[in-house]
Amino acid sequence: MKNKILLLTILTFVSFVGFSQQISKEYMLHLTREWKGERFPDGRPKVSDALLQRLKKSTLEEVWAVLRNKNYKHQYEGNWQTINPDSVLVGRAVTATFTPGRPDLQTAIDDKGHEKDGRVKSQNAWPIDLLVKGDVYVVDQFDAYEDGPTIGDNLGNSIYAKTGNGIVYNGAVRDINGLKEIGGFTSFFKSYHPSHHLNNAATALNTTLVGINQPTRIGDATVMAGDVVFGRDGGVLFIPPHLVEECVKVSEIVRLRDMFGHQRLREQKYTPGQIDTRWSDEIERDFSKWLNDNKSKLPVPMEQIQELLKGRTW
Repeated sequence: MKNKILLLTILTFVSFVGFSQQISKEYMLHLTREWKGERFPDGRPKVSDALLQRLKKSTLEEVWAVLRNKNYKHQYEGNWQTINPDSVLVGRAVTATFTPGRPDLQTAIDDKGHEKDGRVKSQNAWPIDLLVKGDVYVVDQFDAYEDGPTIGDNLGNSIYAKTGNGIVYNGAVRDINGLKEIGGFTSFFKSYHPSHHLNNAATALNTTLVGINQPTRIGDATVMAGDVVFGRDGGVLFIPPHLVEECVKVSEIVRLRDMFGHQRLREQKYTPGQIDTRWSDEIERDFSKWLNDNKSKLPVPMEQIQELLKGRTW
């Protein structure tokens, strides 16, 4: 009986993890079970395009505060180099995890990977084959530097064509001028080096791909496939999909209150002490009237303002 239970446990684990470095659909569903919305065919959460567009107007501070209050303390990584530093990167994460190269592991993964759908030899192309519009390629390249870059202008153009987005890359990129010429390739990376990736197990090997869409680590942040990537102002947040809508709504409320408060401070109607603390009933009534008077001009969807007003008693 014990042997049967052990066998069942092993078979269940294998069905979850599979025999390759790519996560199975069953395990994806298990890990992201708090997400109740639409999914891609492989099980990856698919946060709506409408929410992604609304998120672009948020700030890192607004979203970080929501995540922190939910006890998600390890979703931010900063100190990036950037392409298009004045732009905002928003999209759904597809993750890849590399380790320092090891020949026996490299050849084993190559052999298994080449059996699947006629994949080409280079492992660094495998995750890119999975990308679709709205994705962001998120790579743990363990901060690899010389002879480590797996992203240059060729793969950069392919990524942008597939996703319309750039990358979050914990390592060195190459062909930096070519990547900048892509235009909309808003990206975050740790360093630059003119060398190229070495992946020949027989002669020179710097990195091995060990995970596709597995949970991974980017600096101090934990990232899962389907997380929404939110990058701006030199920092990146990875938002669990089931919290994206709340982050967006809270951000919109904070944005409206900040707009109102800043305007009243410029008008000298209230003092900084009145605005920086819990608002009085008088200020809350003024805020409600301001929302009604300006709702067609505010940078928040009209239906969200109407929803906010419904819940107000001032």
